Amino acid sequence: MRLIGITGGVGAGKSTILAYIRAHYRCRIYLADEVAHAVKEPGQPCYQALVSLLGSEILEEDGHIHRGRMAERIFRDEGMLERVNAIVHPAVREFLLEKIAEARREGETELFFIEAALLIECGYGDIVDEMWYIHASEDVRRKRLAESRGYSPEKTEQIMKSQLTETEFRAGSDFVIDNSKEPEESYRQIRGRLEGYTWRQ
Repeated sequence: MRLIGITGGVGAGKSTILAYIRAHYRCRIYLADEVAHAVKEPGQPCYQALVSLLGSEILEEDGHIHRGRMAERIFRDEGMLERVNAIVHPAVREFLLEKIAEARREGETELFFIEAALLIECGYGDIVDEMWYIHASEDVRRKRLAESRGYSPEKTEQIMKSQLTETEFRAGSDFVIDNSKEPEESYRQIRGRLEGYTWRQ
């Protein structure tokens, strides 16, 4: 089984790339953001630690953590994000390691993908067999974010500044997909990289 990390800046089109891979290869795909939400559910590893740290005000009536309230609580207190990440990131990593081990035991998955903007910063280069950087020019990313998510230029700029630079992404990656043009051009690059793995129509 080949273990591949997928990373890239906001608006680079990681979801488009993964949708194509999911449709055509024998693979498992885990999005770190979705895993992060899963480990915050009641009874899961992070739940009680987060409630103890942030207070019951972040809870909905049914006991689940309300994302908006949690975000408000974090941004009211400088340094709180770092403390929250210290709880969530190790739990996400442990969850993914368990899923990787499970896939290896079952022996039916050829390709295992983990996607996150912070894979390089969080040290996943030590876990994956190879890191893919999904690149798109800043102009293309700005246009996509305005059209698909309604982001203002200011919001896009703020997010981009908080992420790794182009040079840093490339330095931490083994393979780069240029996703600035038509999707078929990106798909061609994927097929070339994954030649030899089972193809599904």
